[in-house]
Amino acid sequence: MATVYSSVGGRKLSKVIALNDAVQAEVAARTFEIAVRAEEILQQHRADGHAEIVIEEGKIDKYVILSDDRGQKAALSIEYGRKASVVVRRDKHGNEFLDVVPEMDGLYILATASNLSKKRKGKVKVD
Repeated sequence: MATVYSSVGGRKLSKVIALNDAVQAEVAARTFEIAVRAEEILQQHRADGHAEIVIEEGKIDKYVILSDDRGQKAALSIEYGRKASVVVRRDKHGNEFLDVVPEMDGLYILATASNLSKKRKGKVKVD
């Protein structure tokens, strides 16, 4: 009968597999493919925005990120959309005024590039 060990050399078996060179090469290749598709989708919708696609590397995993740190910090709204809202703004003289931020449908850039479902998290669909 075979013996299955949960660790190898003091490391969890899942981590040993994840750190395997062939596995890491595949993760890198798929991360790059998703990032390229996401950038293509973003370019189709970008007028003059500052959003960009960034690849971040962790100890084991790699992440494709929609970043809007240079712009309005609206990456979540770009991905999932937003409802209309009214915000208070100030002009250059310090006078307050109300500004309507229109509703926007999500572009689902990361979801589309990753072949994931296009739905908001936490939202229940009622038929």
